[in-house]
Amino acid sequence: MSNATIVFTPSGKRGEFKTGTKVLDAARELGVDIDSLCGGNGLCGRCKVAPGDGEFAKHGITSSLKNLSAEGKSEARYRDKRKMDASLRLSCQATIEGDLLVDVPPESQVHRQVIRKSADERYVPPLPAVQLITVTVEQPDMHKPSGDLERLKVALSPHLTSSFDCLDIDFHVLKRLQSILRQGKWQVTAAVYEGSQIIDLWPGIQPNSYGLAVDLGSTTIAAHLCDLQTGKVLASAGLMNPQIKFGEDVMSRVSYAMMNDGGAEAMTSAVHEALNELAVTCCADAGVESNLLMEFVVVGNPIMHHLFLGIDPVELGGAPFALAAQQAQTIRATHIGPMVNEGARIYVLPCIAGHVGADMAAVVLAEAPDREDSMTFIADVGTNAEMVLGHKGRLLAASSPTGPAFEGAQISAGQRAAPGAIERVRINPETLEPSFRVIGSDKWSTEDGFWDEISQTSVTGICGSGIIEAVAEMYLTEVINQDGHVDGAKAASKQAVHQDGRTFAYQIYDGSEGGVAVSVTQNDVRAIQMAKAALYAGYRLLADHHHSDEVNRVALAGAFGTHIDVKHAMTLGLIPDAPLSNVHSVGNAAGAGARMALLNRDMRRHIEELVGRIEKIETAVEPKFQDHFIEAMALPHKTANFKNLGQEVTLPQIFEVSSSADSNGDSPGSRRRRRRG
Repeated sequence: MSNATIVFTPSGKRGEFKTGTKVLDAARELGVDIDSLCGGNGLCGRCKVAPGDGEFAKHGITSSLKNLSAEGKSEARYRDKRKMDASLRLSCQATIEGDLLVDVPPESQVHRQVIRKSADERYVPPLPAVQLITVTVEQPDMHKPSGDLERLKVALSPHLTSSFDCLDIDFHVLKRLQSILRQGKWQVTAAVYEGSQIIDLWPGIQPNSYGLAVDLGSTTIAAHLCDLQTGKVLASAGLMNPQIKFGEDVMSRVSYAMMNDGGAEAMTSAVHEALNELAVTCCADAGVESNLLMEFVVVGNPIMHHLFLGIDPVELGGAPFALAAQQAQTIRATHIGPMVNEGARIYVLPCIAGHVGADMAAVVLAEAPDREDSMTFIADVGTNAEMVLGHKGRLLAASSPTGPAFEGAQISAGQRAAPGAIERVRINPETLEPSFRVIGSDKWSTEDGFWDEISQTSVTGICGSGIIEAVAEMYLTEVINQDGHVDGAKAASKQAVHQDGRTFAYQIYDGSEGGVAVSVTQNDVRAIQMAKAALYAGYRLLADHHHSDEVNRVALAGAFGTHIDVKHAMTLGLIPDAPLSNVHSVGNAAGAGARMALLNRDMRRHIEELVGRIEKIETAVEPKFQDHFIEAMALPHKTANFKNLGQEVTLPQIFEVSSSADSNGDSPGSRRRRRRG
């Protein structure tokens, strides 16, 4: 019996198992989060997984559907009874017969990722691209020969800025035109797109139409259903991006497209199905007829943008990172699948550059740095950080490869944001004892009732906001020094610091109350340092080109920005020094910008024009990027003066530690102090 490699996504956990091992058993041994209620008898269907087929370069594995056992009687019976999708298998029944990549969909996860999907409350004055115009059409007359369409256009023309000759009609509407006119006794309501195209028609008065604003993230997709006449948000929904099974980050998806025939088409199909699902969900939640959904506005990073439009993203996988199209695109919804109205349109905001996408254009629209006199820095942080720096006189944009550490990946106990994940950390400066909070509870671990409150989930790991706070707290309490070295001298006197191989680690939770033990290792600290240094180095390049070191306002966008503590982020040197009162999370600003573009066509014209004026700085070809990166590895920075931060926290003196005996004979954990420069 031979061994085979299995990799689970989105967790990235992997292992070697003997062929014939059940997929569910392998998942449990690796600590992969898969639900199961029936004891592995193929009855509950909670353990469904999606096996991958193709070459997955990021994971160094070629997965084949043939490397799973054939479907047995129990699985076939469940599939027939519950109409299980053909792409799914029951992990309690399928066995490993060769190398596999297996995706665990959200519905099969016990602790599902928390998807932040609510819209903000900003008011957007409605001026939609889809106008509903009710008119009375002159009836046909033997003495005035003209077609029904021509008389409809005459009736509509006074309500539009476009001329009679520029007004056109979708063919599917033309086919129904005569019956609708007569059904409405010559009074009809037309849906006119951008003042020039009749995209639907109803007999009588039709008072409402609706649109969907979509933020297409690489990890999650969020959608907001809006009334196009009032601007009101009627429903919001979110789900995990199903493309995760092809690769957790965007570059691994580019690799999948390059290495697998039909890979790009498969990812496009997956995201189209997800958008259809969100549209149906939002309409059902709001009690809206789906055939009244007339427009979609979609934003996403450049690779999500291309895959959504059905464009192979291969050119974005390497220099010079050429976009197929930078300008805004308008397409028919029918081009991407069975959307809810045959005449519905999809508007996609323009991309700023090859690695700064339509999502950042939407953030700029929402945050309006072009209307500010003082300097604003905006960052949308994921596996790739997109950033903009400037004011109303000049805006610059760049991207920087931060990697997945901020999402909990590449961290020893890291995970995505889900119930049970540590999301807040504090360290007592005297005793170095930790306290923490987990998603799903408002209590700290040191408060009465905490363990009872989280008894259903216990502690499952640490997510991005938690690891950021943990490393920042370790620095403030001198568990690590400015260079990120864990101070082994504390291991003898402080229980939380312990030996970890040749280095030391800080223990946040020992696992004694159930769940998993969580420590921050030296490698974890390094991963966070590298991620934050990449972001700060990108900022420094923009500041160099802007010839300015002063930042008055910092805006952190996206789910990451929503949940990190800005003081801890600045302590790490993740963001530039600025008055802390002017550092804010702006939530799903990309979704807010998408909603603004959906509800007001003037805002589309504004961002289209503004994107053309934003200067793009390519970090990959900037010789100073590496120098900035090296200096930014220090906490909070090797040379920058964080004067605003210094007014809020007491930064440690600079000290050096050694984790093992060095050539000068220093003992493990010895300390050498010097004044901060």
